[in-house]
Amino acid sequence: MPLTLAIAAIVAVLLAVYLVVAMLAPEWFG
Repeated sequence: MPLTLAIAAIVAVLLAVYLVVAMLAPEWFG
């Protein structure tokens, strides 16, 4: 897998996790 695709996949996963956590616990993020 090219490095750029690997980085894009990692960023996408991190963003998805952040969005899920933000929806489940908005009080944690103000």
